[in-house]
Amino acid sequence: MELTVGGLRAASVLARNVPRPVASGLTRVLSVGAARLSPDQRLMAERNIRRAHGPAYADAAVRRDTQRVFDSYARYWLDSLRLPSLDVAAVDQGFSIEGLEHLEDPLTRGQGPILALPHLGGWEWAARWLITVQGWKVAAVVEQLEPPELYEWFLDYRRDLGMHVVPLGPSAGSESAAALAAGEIMCLLCDRDISGTGIEVEFFGERTRLPGGPALMALRTGAPLLPGAAYFQGHRCHGVVLAPLDTVRRGKLRADVERVTQDLAHSLEGLIRRAPEQWHLLQPNWPSDYEALGLPVPTGAPGPTA
Repeated sequence: MELTVGGLRAASVLARNVPRPVASGLTRVLSVGAARLSPDQRLMAERNIRRAHGPAYADAAVRRDTQRVFDSYARYWLDSLRLPSLDVAAVDQGFSIEGLEHLEDPLTRGQGPILALPHLGGWEWAARWLITVQGWKVAAVVEQLEPPELYEWFLDYRRDLGMHVVPLGPSAGSESAAALAAGEIMCLLCDRDISGTGIEVEFFGERTRLPGGPALMALRTGAPLLPGAAYFQGHRCHGVVLAPLDTVRRGKLRADVERVTQDLAHSLEGLIRRAPEQWHLLQPNWPSDYEALGLPVPTGAPGPTA
């Protein structure tokens, strides 16, 4: 499912001007086509469904939920492209949340929390709600994309939602720390290690790597690290924010980062298992995924779980 700036601009116009039932019908057609035309991504979705449900999950249920992954991803794009044009009342009516107190508590002390999220459901709706309804400041780290025009489109899009955008790069750490010190909520998508230099963890029973940045940032700044997710529920979104992880220093920094990142992996597992058919992670994320695709396993990837 290759994205282009022209395609996103056209889809944005369509999403904002076509009645929701019509747009939903179109996204369903597109999601079915995408699932059929994207065998590698479909395989990754199937493997993730089995990870979440276990080996006893029926093949028919796996096939059904795999299509639902593509349906959910299409829904994500429809909602995301509509978001900048929605007024405060529409954003509020489309969202509910549990665990809001875990965000409120540090913010009342002037401390920005770290919201650690998987690629699941509609996290940008949650961010829009926090900004427009609660009046809080939200920051997000954005990875570099190719071509540059596509990357600039995503930067502008998230700025239109009201986010403080932090480009992923050498200054991302210091800029993120400054945002937290200024009382901003820092949103970090952290169920996939893009750099290949993350922390080795057990995640859904297999060894892989997850970004160490959320844990490192929490340990260094004292900001609470809150696992969270935003789920699609009918025509609305529902956010869940869990209690802060234990980020008290116990020893050497490296060991503490490893411990907290493993705790975060377990929390993400629980959040994903609530709705694995909304988990939009369609890239290889474990060494066994590369093997299943017939690709070489990246150098330095973790070995199998003992």
